[in-house]
Amino acid sequence: MVTDTASHEATADKPPVWLKLAHGSGAAAFGIKNNGFDYFLLIFYGTVIGLEPGLVGLAILIALVFDAVSDPLVGYWSDNFRSKWGRRHPFMYAAALPVAFSYFLLWNPPDWSDLGLFLYLTLLAILIRTFITFYETPSSALIPELTQDYDERASLQSYRLFFGWSGGNIMSVLMFGVLLTGPLGMQDRAAYQTYGMIGSALILVVIMISAIGTHSRIPHLHRPPAPTERYSVARIFREMIETLSEKSFIALFLSTVIFAVATGLSAALAFLMLNYFWEFSPFQIFIWTCFVFVSAFLGFLVAPWATRRLGKKRATIILGLLAFTIQPAPVLLRLVGAMPENGDPLLFPIVASINVIDLGLIIAVQAVAYSMIADLVEANQVKTGRRSEGVYYAAMTFTRKTTQGLGVLAAGAILSLIAFPEGAEPGTVDPDTLWWLGALYAPSLLILWMSALYFVSRYKIDRAGHEENLRKLREG
Repeated sequence: MVTDTASHEATADKPPVWLKLAHGSGAAAFGIKNNGFDYFLLIFYGTVIGLEPGLVGLAILIALVFDAVSDPLVGYWSDNFRSKWGRRHPFMYAAALPVAFSYFLLWNPPDWSDLGLFLYLTLLAILIRTFITFYETPSSALIPELTQDYDERASLQSYRLFFGWSGGNIMSVLMFGVLLTGPLGMQDRAAYQTYGMIGSALILVVIMISAIGTHSRIPHLHRPPAPTERYSVARIFREMIETLSEKSFIALFLSTVIFAVATGLSAALAFLMLNYFWEFSPFQIFIWTCFVFVSAFLGFLVAPWATRRLGKKRATIILGLLAFTIQPAPVLLRLVGAMPENGDPLLFPIVASINVIDLGLIIAVQAVAYSMIADLVEANQVKTGRRSEGVYYAAMTFTRKTTQGLGVLAAGAILSLIAFPEGAEPGTVDPDTLWWLGALYAPSLLILWMSALYFVSRYKIDRAGHEENLRKLREG
């Protein structure tokens, strides 16, 4: 018999705005961490510190392997943890200082040999990504417990995505608008150290705001029953496999992995495309970065609206088809000579406007797709009698981390294939090389996005199915 449904019924189906703000603001920590790993880590260690770029990528891939083991274990642990502060909050509080301090150390490396720096980077990458999992997974796993409402779960996820994107983008604006504007430009080591100091402080602050802001909900959250058998490695992996074998979860997991690879590929090549393919000025790139806030707000508004009107699966597919058709359009039009030439005053407004709308739709797609995880919780509870939010959200946390591994690897493969010159100035790269950059970049993204949407289409839980699962749980 399924127990503890009364505590869930006590939880408000429509969380107040202050609770959504408190819960969602913590996602800025993951956004800040991802911003550093996606956009600046390779530049900092590969060109400023002087570590071989291949070793930087290897360090990140090694950390990804550790994530594949540690993330689900953290999720399982938080699902079954018993304390006076519930299952999730002890992890959230415990993660705050370690992740902030290790992130600070990442941007203040010692003057060691290549081997020493490689080991230093590898260790810190593992620590940071593990510590951020100790916060992000339990925090995300609160969504199914803060509300049972199908639409409100999408709203909660929209807040998280808004703060996640905005938190990361604040750091990009800070770098390009303030810290990297000195005479050394991108080679200014002190700028990266300041970046790390500010980023680590913000990570600490937002995690604490989120943990304290949701603390009052602890009495209304699920408390796991006392275990009926001893925990063992065999039991842990048996239960995790049972949880993750749900067909709708597998479909969603594969789609989010592909989403993450596409996002990582786009992020890894973003500044190459802006600098070399479109030849935008540093000021235009700064404005481009600022526009991300507009896109994040657009996605924040569109995701809950689309969920109410279309349901989660249909909203993800329809918004995705629209977004992923728009995204490669400017590049494909340039390849056939249908876009203004570089330097034309119309080029930046056209490309930037398309990107604002497209990125807003992509953020909305992510918000709706991630909220579908919450509805798996009750489906699994009906089947197994266990609530496994942590295991599910740990899997999603892992897929989002693949942006630094597989996405960067794909970007590197494209650059190697076209023999893109290292250290070239914008405007000096062979036009044929730039044409091939666009010819591989746009179709690769299109194929990845469409593949992800195919797997989304295999997801089976709709609004009616969710309501039926809630009914079964109420009836015990």
